[in-house]
Amino acid sequence: MCYIMKYMNARIKNYLGIAIMVMLAASAYGVVKIAGTYSRSIQPGAYRSFTVTAEGKVTAIPDVAQLSFSVLTQGGTDLGALQTKNTTSVNDAIAFVKEQGVASKDIKTSGYTITPRYQRYSCPDEGRSGEPCPPADIVGYTVSQTVDVKVRDFSVIGDIMSGVVQHGANTVSSLSFTIDDPTSVEAEARAQAIEKAQAQAREIAKAGGFSVGRLLNVYSNRYYYDNYAAKSSVPLGMGGATEAAVPAPAIEPGSQDVTVMINLTYEIR
Repeated sequence: MCYIMKYMNARIKNYLGIAIMVMLAASAYGVVKIAGTYSRSIQPGAYRSFTVTAEGKVTAIPDVAQLSFSVLTQGGTDLGALQTKNTTSVNDAIAFVKEQGVASKDIKTSGYTITPRYQRYSCPDEGRSGEPCPPADIVGYTVSQTVDVKVRDFSVIGDIMSGVVQHGANTVSSLSFTIDDPTSVEAEARAQAIEKAQAQAREIAKAGGFSVGRLLNVYSNRYYYDNYAAKSSVPLGMGGATEAAVPAPAIEPGSQDVTVMINLTYEIR
């Protein structure tokens, strides 16, 4: 009987030892598994990744022209009369622009300023006589308004530039061309850049004797470059319509390059 008890105790101890060993092995495997999963979830260091850069460029024709015109009115100290005169001229010019088919949403007042003009006195004997020099007097005001216009029909740009001057504007400036909604053009340039970057990554991996792993990071930078930036300024005198009666200039929008830079960072395998 004692022999049997000793035998059973020995068997139990063996089973317990085996069970403990299995539990330890399972725990160790779980730790290794978790560590492996965690190591795969984090971004490898600089020694385990590489970055490629590529450029996508699409040439597009601008569909919107942008220009500004200003009305500057100078006069005496009757500020109300100057403001009325200036506003009348601006309204006349805006009405003309609308007659050319420009919508109200494409016309914006971007500036309105009132600047006093001073008469200053020279007092060379102020220090010796003890009499203070009289303060400067306001002898008049200058009122200025600036209006920004978007023109979508390029055939009327020249007529607008010359016509607003005949309707009271003193200066036409800042003519430029742009793409009103560049989304589709940007997408095309971006797809082109990504395709080039992916090809670069494969070539580098082949030359370096490794495989391209996971895509770790994507950075996109968009900018524009005008091949033919049509910008002009038509400064005109203060004489009004008589001096401004000039032929309408011929306007060419040219083309615009939409360029997208792409950086792709890959894991090295």
